[in-house]
Amino acid sequence: MSSQTQPTLKRTTAPDIRARKGGEPIVVLTAYDAPTAAIMDPHCDVLLVGDSVGMAVHGMTSTVGVTLEMMILHGQAVMRGAKRAMVVIDMPFGSYEAGMETAYANAVRVMKETGAQAIKLESGPTAPATIEYLVQRGIPVMGHVGLLPQSINIDGSFKAKGRDEAERARILQSAHDTANAGAFSVVIEGVAESLAREITEAIDKPTIGIGASAACDGQVLVTPDMLGLFDWTPKFVRKYADLRGEIDRAVAGYAADVRARRFPAEVETYFSKKPASP
Repeated sequence: MSSQTQPTLKRTTAPDIRARKGGEPIVVLTAYDAPTAAIMDPHCDVLLVGDSVGMAVHGMTSTVGVTLEMMILHGQAVMRGAKRAMVVIDMPFGSYEAGMETAYANAVRVMKETGAQAIKLESGPTAPATIEYLVQRGIPVMGHVGLLPQSINIDGSFKAKGRDEAERARILQSAHDTANAGAFSVVIEGVAESLAREITEAIDKPTIGIGASAACDGQVLVTPDMLGLFDWTPKFVRKYADLRGEIDRAVAGYAADVRARRFPAEVETYFSKKPASP
């Protein structure tokens, strides 16, 4: 019998994504579990295990309470479901800001315990040095500029950024610094089209927009938003399904059948085997 194993799909890597600058738009969605990841895997270039899991799955009011253990748990699940797409895992609030060595230790833990291909971190003032430190030690990093959800306690709300010239200049500089530090791509969140276009044209790494217009090199959405699981979604979300309505109808139908004793029916019931005839 042959000892050869079945060929496996080649998983997308950081160099593959970096090479897409200015080319075919990059498709990214968030993923938090194995079955959903398996469904999305054939269609997406990148599956982002976002710290948005805190709000989208765990009912938190922000991403600040998300822990490293939560990200690892969800990352492991997504890696079991995805075979082709690149899997990137968010570094949660407090896991990388204290210093480069702390960031490295936590990023190594994420990479080792999940098998993911990269991590993502929000690009604050100290982030470029951390990104460079991580990349030099073999950890691919996706950056994130513009609206920074982990800074909600400073900003006070999830409002679009870059509305005045000073803030616009800071975001543009942050994008430059993030790309120059070695990030293989940069998420741009919640900025005007003109700023997203300026950043995309100015840096040599692909940009992934979320609420940042079609000017970017790719797009990402929070999957439960896109699938219509919530009544309210941000302006930049397009709902491609109404799963909230579908789930409501399915659960209502199940409840009605149980109360009317229509479920389980004979077809869904096990019966004892009839004794064999003598």
